[in-house]
Amino acid sequence: MSRRRRAAIAALCVASAAALVWLDHNRPQSTRRNPDESKEQAKPDDFEKYHGKIFKVANVVDGDTIDIDMPDGEFEHTRIRLRGIDTPESKNPKVGVMYFGPEAAEFTKNLVLGRDVRIYLDQGNRTRDYYGRLLAYVQLPDKTFLNEILISEGYAYADLRFRHSHYNKYKQLDSAARAQGKGLWANVTRYQLPEWLQREKPALLQSK
Repeated sequence: MSRRRRAAIAALCVASAAALVWLDHNRPQSTRRNPDESKEQAKPDDFEKYHGKIFKVANVVDGDTIDIDMPDGEFEHTRIRLRGIDTPESKNPKVGVMYFGPEAAEFTKNLVLGRDVRIYLDQGNRTRDYYGRLLAYVQLPDKTFLNEILISEGYAYADLRFRHSHYNKYKQLDSAARAQGKGLWANVTRYQLPEWLQREKPALLQSK
């Protein structure tokens, strides 16, 4: 092989390697994320700041989402997503108003707005969801838990997508509310339920 040909091959290899490096550093980053992952799944001081402590409910966003009067970073209030449950949407622009969503939001509002509640986090689990909201169990002054009441009275579904300390208990409460036709279970149809629940328990919902 001639010296000129060897030099040309070497130059081609160097150019190819440089192109690969450039592509690796400049390729578009995927915007898809695992919905169970967050940049902020936990803050080091969440347990110290919130766990077992009492706060006033400043706002009710939805049936399963409230704000408490504790600053959280740049925000005036801390937003809490009730752990282990999911209520029908009442104002989500992506899915619209779901069946029994306004009723669930109103039920939560009547129970907690302007009142003191005690916040409990789940030992051994992440403290924040994908959106940075604090995941918590909310205890009312009479020692009952808002999460459980919402399921028991048929205003929420036990969220079967993610495990937590009270997963089996919430699942049983959900089954009892469904069997008794409580709240939304009295008249809801399968296609009025959230898509995740239709996927998780198709056989359970055949009669709806």
